[in-house]
Amino acid sequence: MIDDAKLAALRQRYATASSDETANPDYRKALALAFSAPGRRPFPYAGIATLLGAPYRPEAASLPDFGGLQVALIGVPMDLGVTNRAGARLGPRAVRAVERIGPYNHALRVTPLAERRAADVGDVPLQSRFSLADSIADIEAFYGRVREAGVVPLSVGGDHSITYPILKALGRDRPLGLMHIDAHCDTSGQHEGTRFHHGAPFRQAVLDGVLDPERTIQIGIRGASEMFGDFSTASGMTVIHAEDIDTLGIDAVAARARAVVGDLPFYISFDVDALDPAFAPGTGTPEVGGLTPREAQRLLRALAGLPVIGGDVVEVAPQYDATTVTAQIGAQLLFELFSLVALVP
Repeated sequence: MIDDAKLAALRQRYATASSDETANPDYRKALALAFSAPGRRPFPYAGIATLLGAPYRPEAASLPDFGGLQVALIGVPMDLGVTNRAGARLGPRAVRAVERIGPYNHALRVTPLAERRAADVGDVPLQSRFSLADSIADIEAFYGRVREAGVVPLSVGGDHSITYPILKALGRDRPLGLMHIDAHCDTSGQHEGTRFHHGAPFRQAVLDGVLDPERTIQIGIRGASEMFGDFSTASGMTVIHAEDIDTLGIDAVAARARAVVGDLPFYISFDVDALDPAFAPGTGTPEVGGLTPREAQRLLRALAGLPVIGGDVVEVAPQYDATTVTAQIGAQLLFELFSLVALVP
């Protein structure tokens, strides 16, 4: 039965209230970002598309302090290192086109854009569309400047070879830990005369002394590339196969990840082929039997409060996905990374 007094109180409070009115302080932060004026939201289909709807500040990358930013959202449109289907160079553009991600993370109770000075600073400038080696050098140089400015980079690739130069730049003074979520270990050796392909970034990072294998965990591993994974176990990385998640449970895997990376600075790299192709078909090397998006979110959210110093989402290849769901998931994963950064003390 309806309580007349309660209904009258609800009518008095909400009948003429606009959507941006709330007594919840967490919601208030998010609504202040979502509304351009009282009772008015920006059209999601108008204006310039940016990563996570962040302010667009391409000039910041040319400034020594990156314009005072704390977090830089960066596109890396390079896929010269692929071994199967090309197309991840279009990943940053596809993720930028995704609207209505955030601004509030209800699970972690944080509004990242309200907690950190952040902007989309555009794409890494690459001197050649043909040279993989030159592109790797360009990426390392760019992220070296990001590091010197004290800015946390959150990136969208591009293929997974981009993570190697990022780690070289960020781990230059001390080797980093790593949470790596992927279908493949990406620790193989040279292919056709190059060691810079997307199946090898983490071997090279360890050998260069910028990645600590004992503080590296790889989650979701499966498929034919298992035969290239010797280096992962030989170096001391923790490898959690996709079927192990069913046995252990997602919470146990998340606890293992926290234990491995510890309380020292670490990086997060998420290859969308970690997800089952039913959820993320738009990628270069899909493998059946992968994670669900909700499992991926739980794994990331379990790291809240730990000192993550950067992260990336790679291998979104939108031309293989007419539904755009892969880009949608990529944008959501980027938002989860941003939420973790916002919660670092």
